[in-house]
Amino acid sequence: MNASYEWLRAFVPFSQSPAELRDLITARVAAVDELVQLRADLAPIVIARVVTEGPHPDSDHLHVTTVDAGTGELLDVVCGAPNVTAGKLYPFAPTGTTMPNGIKIEKRKIRGAVSNGMLCSARELGLGQEHDGILELDLGVAPGTPLLAAMPLGDTRIVIDVGANRPDLLSHLGIARELAALTGEPLVLPDVGIQQAPPVPASAAAKDHGHAGPVDVRVADPALVRRFMGVVIRGVRVGPSPEWLVRRLESVGSRSINNVVDASNYILHELGQPTHAFDLSKLSGSTLVARLARAGETIVTLDGTTRTLNDQMIVIADASHPQAVAGVMGGRDSEVTEATTDIYLEVANFDPARVRNARRALGLSTDASYRFERGVDVDLAPRALERTARLIMSLAGGSVDGAPVDLGRRDGEATQVAVRPARVERVLGVPIPTKEIVGLLTSIGFTTANGANQQTASLTFNVPSWRADATAEVDAIEEIARLRGYDSFPMELRPGKPSAVPDAPDWITARRIREELVGLGLLEVKPLPFVAGGDDYVRVENPLSEAEAHLRRTVLESLAARAEYNLARMTGDIRIFEIGSAFEPARGSLANANLQKGVLPREELRVAALIMGRRLPPHFSDPKDKAFERWVRISEWDVRGLAERVAHAAYPAARVELTPAETGPDLWHIVVDGRSLGRVARMQLDAPVWAAPAFGVELSLGQMDSTPVTERLRAGDTAAAPASQRRYEPIPVTPASEVDLALLVPAGVSAEAVAVIIRRNAGDILERLTLFDEYVGGGLENAARSLAWRLTFRHAERTLRDKEIEGRRSKILSALADELNVRQRTT
Repeated sequence: MNASYEWLRAFVPFSQSPAELRDLITARVAAVDELVQLRADLAPIVIARVVTEGPHPDSDHLHVTTVDAGTGELLDVVCGAPNVTAGKLYPFAPTGTTMPNGIKIEKRKIRGAVSNGMLCSARELGLGQEHDGILELDLGVAPGTPLLAAMPLGDTRIVIDVGANRPDLLSHLGIARELAALTGEPLVLPDVGIQQAPPVPASAAAKDHGHAGPVDVRVADPALVRRFMGVVIRGVRVGPSPEWLVRRLESVGSRSINNVVDASNYILHELGQPTHAFDLSKLSGSTLVARLARAGETIVTLDGTTRTLNDQMIVIADASHPQAVAGVMGGRDSEVTEATTDIYLEVANFDPARVRNARRALGLSTDASYRFERGVDVDLAPRALERTARLIMSLAGGSVDGAPVDLGRRDGEATQVAVRPARVERVLGVPIPTKEIVGLLTSIGFTTANGANQQTASLTFNVPSWRADATAEVDAIEEIARLRGYDSFPMELRPGKPSAVPDAPDWITARRIREELVGLGLLEVKPLPFVAGGDDYVRVENPLSEAEAHLRRTVLESLAARAEYNLARMTGDIRIFEIGSAFEPARGSLANANLQKGVLPREELRVAALIMGRRLPPHFSDPKDKAFERWVRISEWDVRGLAERVAHAAYPAARVELTPAETGPDLWHIVVDGRSLGRVARMQLDAPVWAAPAFGVELSLGQMDSTPVTERLRAGDTAAAPASQRRYEPIPVTPASEVDLALLVPAGVSAEAVAVIIRRNAGDILERLTLFDEYVGGGLENAARSLAWRLTFRHAERTLRDKEIEGRRSKILSALADELNVRQRTT
């Protein structure tokens, strides 16, 4: 919504500057996206004082002056105006300024005298037609002050982001109504000179058929039009609009056409009610009917385009063919031109859904359709007809022929909402006096339907017709909070329970995993789940792009694409994760067939992470040799540790194991309580030669279940209980004992196999087992490699004795030697 600052001031005499008004509207009404200074072309113009003035030696009409423009030095300026006087202030365009008419001011000689800029007239600044002399200013400002800062020249456009639930704000009246409530200033309709125009007779109400002067007016189906009004005005003189009207329309981004059309557009932006004027002489049969278009009918709209209509669009037609697409745009055949003398002024309220569908089908969006789609106040039509008709007559002359017609008017009871002060306090957290509640709501048009005193337990308010969004008590409470100001409520946290419904277990698990991964330095990404798949993928019926027309089968597919995107931009240190869904075709069918039969794919929630590059950010003190560069790179052991952390975060009460994968890119399988739920893999990326190896982890969090959590709990599903997924342990109060074992591991023996035996023989006092070193090279006595483990032992109730630790150590070494031929390294 484009609003004019000066236009709003004509409604409400507020004192706020444009910037202050922006902040007020944003805080209490709707977000302001932008302030646009409409005379920004005057920004280079400053106020200057003429210090000296004398005749030009080679001219009888030019003056040579010295000017103080606030730069610290006097400038020589040649001026041809007869009214230049020493000591006076004038607008001054310095050298380099581009004037509103496009002329650039340059330093130049005029009959031998150098001129450094120009003293300006009103016409040269676009502020009027006076050009016989420069514009003398009576201001108490210093030379060098910008003209726009010293004088309120030009309007300011306020661009407001109006929500779909507040169509009443799509007009200056709607916004001014809010400003009057917020500032306490009176609200009046601007005086645009309509008082001298003849009055408009009272309208003649009818159901679906009536007459406005000689025009037969009908509504074919009451479901199409909620209200259909019109009046005939004869003897108008179509011509240019006055300057004030042209400026008003320009301030909101609309251009002037002629006085009749401009009057219609003015009321649209003033009241929010679209209107349309037809050339009465061009209407066949003196008939206008609101009906559905016939399939294949055509109309040439005002933009000169021939449009083909369908049978779901509402049109306003004469006796032979459509003359307007209702709520969208009028037709060229009945356009008001300079030859028009008699008009039919139509004011209506059309079905929003049909206007929206017509606009979409025609690809034609207008100021009228934008408002009709969101809902125009039905009760606004008579006011808009009367004001538009009188404005036209005040601008173009003419008189009304007969009473206006008013079809489809439905006088019903106003919507009422009951507001309990006790409920207001409970929702907002602070007590608000009954008197204040009444004052806030009545300031924006609500009216009380019962008494309002301190003892009233419940207040009943009539909702104004323009607030169709206020239908319940909580809507009124929201209005109270908004008008009172959100910053008026205390900021401290107070006791309260937002809901008795338990959190979804999937959400709890995802939060726990997210906290773990973010703490490890990974960044969460949220890519769309679309990939370039094949026949074994689920295809989307209406893909955003044929290049990615399938649903992914693994989350790592999306992460791999994100990694390749970063690698293409020379970013090789990547740590990303996603908690999202993977999709598999329903069992026993092809994916495409599933969708055709209405069988949804199997959706599974998973967590996946992809890491590559350096373990730590580079530091200036790091060694520069290649060996160090290899050492600091992320390896398969880093990703294994990451997988263990993710699995424990996802299943804190379960037994987690990583078993080696036999073939393929997978390195380990993630086994949770005996079930293989995930994998650790070396990723195959489209990567440059300098890129480090990439590793991925993907873990299933379970198939998506639409059964409500409360029902699953009643059915005995303990996995649905949030508390069952969280394990708490006390902080240790006894010291730990650490033992390092350097082991010679033969070829073909995996580190996982060694870890299994260590855990089995260490017993329940083993708190942590960490692999911290690997060595491959000479001096290993025919062993393939040396692995170093750190064992952390701790008893929960007492300090361990050296003899206990040595006994466990001996037992571990004996078992390793017997089962895997793994021996302790002694050198």
